[in-house]
Amino acid sequence: MKFILILASISAVRGAPLPLMPMAQRVAQSQGELKIDSTFAVATSGYSDFRLDAAIKRFLERLQRQTGQALTQSDRPTLAIECRERASDYPSLGEDESYELDVTTSGAKLQARTVTGILRGLETLSQLIGPGPNGWRVPAVKIEDRPRFAWRGLMIDVARHWMPVSVVERNLAGMAAVKLNVFHWHLSDDQGFRVESKRYPRLHQNGSDGNYYSQSEIRQVVAYARDRGIRVIPEFDIPGHTTAWFAGYPELASAPGPYAIEHKWGVFKPAMAPTREETYTFLDNLIGEMAALFPDPYFHIGGDEVEGSQWKNSASIQAFARAHRLAGQGQLHAYFNSRVSKLLKKHGKIMIGWDEVLTDGLSPDTVIQSWRGSPSLAEAAAKGYRSILSSGYYLDHLQPAGLHYAIDPLDGKAGALPPEQAGRILGGEACMWAEYVSAENVDTRVWPRMAAIAERFWSPREVRDTDSMYERLDLVSRWLEWSGLEHRSASRRMLGRIAGGANPEPFRILADASEALGIEGRRHAQQYTSLTPLNRFVDAVPPESEFARHLASDVARLPDAVAEAELRSAFSQWSALEIRIQPGAESSSFAKELLPRARDLSMVGSIGLRALDFLVKRQPASADWLREANLELDRIEKPVGEVNLAGVRPVRLLLARIGPQSVANTSVRCGNEPGCNSTTTVLNWKFQRDGFKITQ
Repeated sequence: MKFILILASISAVRGAPLPLMPMAQRVAQSQGELKIDSTFAVATSGYSDFRLDAAIKRFLERLQRQTGQALTQSDRPTLAIECRERASDYPSLGEDESYELDVTTSGAKLQARTVTGILRGLETLSQLIGPGPNGWRVPAVKIEDRPRFAWRGLMIDVARHWMPVSVVERNLAGMAAVKLNVFHWHLSDDQGFRVESKRYPRLHQNGSDGNYYSQSEIRQVVAYARDRGIRVIPEFDIPGHTTAWFAGYPELASAPGPYAIEHKWGVFKPAMAPTREETYTFLDNLIGEMAALFPDPYFHIGGDEVEGSQWKNSASIQAFARAHRLAGQGQLHAYFNSRVSKLLKKHGKIMIGWDEVLTDGLSPDTVIQSWRGSPSLAEAAAKGYRSILSSGYYLDHLQPAGLHYAIDPLDGKAGALPPEQAGRILGGEACMWAEYVSAENVDTRVWPRMAAIAERFWSPREVRDTDSMYERLDLVSRWLEWSGLEHRSASRRMLGRIAGGANPEPFRILADASEALGIEGRRHAQQYTSLTPLNRFVDAVPPESEFARHLASDVARLPDAVAEAELRSAFSQWSALEIRIQPGAESSSFAKELLPRARDLSMVGSIGLRALDFLVKRQPASADWLREANLELDRIEKPVGEVNLAGVRPVRLLLARIGPQSVANTSVRCGNEPGCNSTTTVLNWKFQRDGFKITQ
């Protein structure tokens, strides 16, 4: 057979990329395909257990949803699964997740040493199933695959906005679909303590506004994740971010109460008293209770953003510090962490903390989670600590997938480490902080961008082609819906609610051409609290406009007739939007807020149509018209209602085709990587298929 070998990139098959994400380590595609019909059946050999049986059942159920065809009994298996040996019932750090998948025209074979490897291979096979000229099929392909990093995680904050079990579980299913293996569950903060404690019931009774997980629900989620090869690591943030603890147990605080749950955001003064033995007795008992719920050996204590003024202003704490020769807040914090680390070891746990916990005397088995960037990641590894990167993967900033995709745990100072030290970098975790996220729209904020980050954690480092990533991300985004995620359907529901009784189509057109601002753009827009409804247009709009990116690609393909038709259709819809959205605005205050944005998009559409005519008809555009058009786009680019109009970008590209000066001094978001502000002025541009990119 003739094979196309795909190593590190699929650019060689740009016309028809395999819809894989993460991209496998080694892929060889051959001619032909395996037909997928109602006779599809699975046979197993070697080792099997309850996790494997459940995984096969889920795979077959998803196959029926994907293809819309019922499966009948068949004596001849289409897929042969061979698992060679038993692994632990609960997934572990560094376990073998490798697998081999061989698909021919006559059948498929999936082999792995462990059940976890089989789980990963089943997700790959499911991604490859798609419609073809003769029905559903899988291309003939041979895959050898294994992860690059052992720690590939997603953190979801359920303290600031409550997320019910059903929301957590569907995101766990999405994580499994893209081969993530760590769910970091941020369970306490100033805005809520979210776990039932039978030892200290006022924690959840007084500190949760009634929204917390029962202990049986915690066990349910842990089992759900385990069955999908995902470890669950709890985070109980201490000694700061603990106001919700003090609502029920004010004696834990460093200053007298009373205390109540915070409903605003920020870094607050309350912090645990680090010098009272009663604090550690309480933590000993609570950690023991929580440790029994979470079988994973790792336990996150937070440790970030301790404000410190309560410690400084407490005479007893300062006297203790002098008596024990603890100089300043840093050493007091280190003393607290040292005591907590010993309590965790007592209960069979290993401490994880944000990079503020990296101080002298820290237990050598502590894992450091870096939110401040490559320098702290490298510092931890150089000092002998295992570490994971989260800087650059903060999903709440609502940055483009391409930005996250460009960041690697071994970039920057971490990449300059000698091999022994670099080997201590375990991988990375994306973070979904929930100040501006609700149970209704959290999927839209995590997915599909999380799939691109998952590829960075799993695939070879050389897989860096952003164009290829976006081509596959569009396909994988649709496929992820079959796992139960609601990142596409939730937006449609929310837009329908905003439209009220009016036709929702104009609102969808506006949303498709828009992008919501993240935390940096929203924290100063209005006063939000945990009680503020997140039901406005900005909450329904995606972080990144797939539609605008496709239109940018169309501009690059001009004078292709199909590209021209797609652009003309989009610009025509935009130009008529203001009048189409007016009926909804007359009956709904939520819709009325959108009139300025609809008016702006109508102007963008009109400019786009005029520019398209200039280009297609090869007519020159006057300097005055170009200047006026660019000034208008400059105005429209500014956020309104905490939303950007992404539709400006393809029109900018069109103007660049007829007048190069049109892209000078354009501003785009560049993210939160080191040295980058929330916006940056770009003077040098390069056009690629997915739009503008910054060049050095």
